[in-house]
Amino acid sequence: MIRKDLRNIAIVAHVDHGKTTLVDEMLKQGGAFRENQVVEDRVMDNNDLERERGITILAKNTSAFYEGVKINIIDTPGHADFGGEVERVLKMVDGILLLVDSFEGCMPQTRFVLQKAMELGHKIIVVVNKIDRPDARLYEIEDEVLELLMDLNATEEQLDSPVVYCSGRAGTATYAPEVPGKDLRPLFDKILEHIDPPAGEEESPFQMMVSAIDYNEYVGRIAIGRVTRGTVKQGQEVMVCDYHNPDTKYKGKIVNMYEINGLNRIACETATVGDIICISGIENITIGETLCAPDALEPLPFSKISQPTVQMTFSVNNSPFAGREGKFVTSRQIRDRLYKELLKDVSLKVEDTDSADSFLVSGRGEMHLSILIETMRREGYEFQVSTPHVLFREIDGKKCEPIERVVIDVPEECMGAVMEKMGYRKGELQQMTPQGSRMKMEFLVPSRGLFGYKNEFLTDTKGEGIMASVFECYEPMKGDIPTRSTGSLIAFETGTAVAYGLYNAQERGQLFIDAGTEVYEGMIVGQSPKGDDLVVNVCKRKQLTNTRASGSDDALRLIPPKDMSLEQCIEFITEDELIEVTPENLRLRKRILDKSLRAKAAAKAK
Repeated sequence: MIRKDLRNIAIVAHVDHGKTTLVDEMLKQGGAFRENQVVEDRVMDNNDLERERGITILAKNTSAFYEGVKINIIDTPGHADFGGEVERVLKMVDGILLLVDSFEGCMPQTRFVLQKAMELGHKIIVVVNKIDRPDARLYEIEDEVLELLMDLNATEEQLDSPVVYCSGRAGTATYAPEVPGKDLRPLFDKILEHIDPPAGEEESPFQMMVSAIDYNEYVGRIAIGRVTRGTVKQGQEVMVCDYHNPDTKYKGKIVNMYEINGLNRIACETATVGDIICISGIENITIGETLCAPDALEPLPFSKISQPTVQMTFSVNNSPFAGREGKFVTSRQIRDRLYKELLKDVSLKVEDTDSADSFLVSGRGEMHLSILIETMRREGYEFQVSTPHVLFREIDGKKCEPIERVVIDVPEECMGAVMEKMGYRKGELQQMTPQGSRMKMEFLVPSRGLFGYKNEFLTDTKGEGIMASVFECYEPMKGDIPTRSTGSLIAFETGTAVAYGLYNAQERGQLFIDAGTEVYEGMIVGQSPKGDDLVVNVCKRKQLTNTRASGSDDALRLIPPKDMSLEQCIEFITEDELIEVTPENLRLRKRILDKSLRAKAAAKAK
């Protein structure tokens, strides 16, 4: 059976190349909204963090209609840290739209997602987006994509992939850049013509792979996947099995079944080959498992999700201010929340430690873990996190570390500073390409060499540089990499910071706090330009006497403090420091708060 009335596609691209904006226009022109309906920009990014940061974190399903054909569209994340999302949703589709920015061209994540799609044999439509940019390099980009396809050993058919030129913001598409487009019809036509319709045996026993999991407080886990064989009805009994774990076999009943229509889930009675559906009612279902008819147990193989590369320790907050601001503060609550995250995030790994109060959490990168920290913080959790560590592996008796492929695009005058810093961090230059007054460079760098580099990079390039990285491979250790060269300013006592104390402390370095901030002994209140930590008394008040000299009471001028974001805090802390995360504040602190105990520990370590 061939479903001529259906197409399943995923939109993949590097971050900021315009996937979500293009999906908006496809939905508008595909009849998902009423003509007079007011629709927000980037309607698919429905999570607060996604809207604030302008990035997609979770892959999302939607659908549009064109010429009587339903097109199921999956909008995927562009950041390498959320690559696990992209890998698994590709199982649900028959083809991809590969989006490439008309100026930036092929970036590391473009390569990563394209490789995954080609391994599955998917058909590709190349979409050159943002063609209305004044600095667009349309024909060069087409050549770059062709080179990338050849690099990845594409088949003849994949090398002949059609190219469509689009402006996602304007909602137009054209086959030739000289001919201005009026709407997205050329893109829709190409999808119907080039992407294969789903095919399968409608009469055979039911079979479906679970590619994504959603969670709802009322109905529990919701399994999302594509029917690969047969037909399924609401209320039907099914068997759950797992290709990689033959012991997994248990019965379940499909209580509710939904299909995706535009942005809504609509209840449906039956679904057949090619349909992407959401099923609730099976309690412990997880990603990678197969739902089958009870009389035909045939689990489907599931592509192994890439392993995590970065690890942090999450622990119960034990600072003097513990329990003041958070709603959930105990180790049991933090543990339950971390394990609940595993239900929908397959790239995450959580392990218990010898201590009941701390847990090892591993992810695909600093951003992956920082999004989890920020989400938990907004839900009312209070906890502490350590500095990130890369996960080493033993390969052929050698200790190996993760290596990232980094693409850097900078103005030519900033090139020297970037090359120098990359050299310190054991980066190896792979290629350099001039692009007008800018230079595009590709490096292979150890993951640990990139920790803390982002802020330096933005300073070195005066905010004009673009840097993107994706995991490449494991290689033998590259030797020592110098860490942070600055020290910390540490609070001397517990109390409230006052202007007089801060005025004296700001001569020692840059402050992170303002007057009126509550501090405790051992809390980090600023950054010292010297390599050593300095203890400062920010609570010190001016001694009052009954004589005054003229001008001695003039207002003290305080330099505005540096406001640290969560990512900056993660980059800043060193081995003996922690971040105290609460719904209201982020505080940096030393692991050992007492000054004399800290000195003893440092002497012992030496």
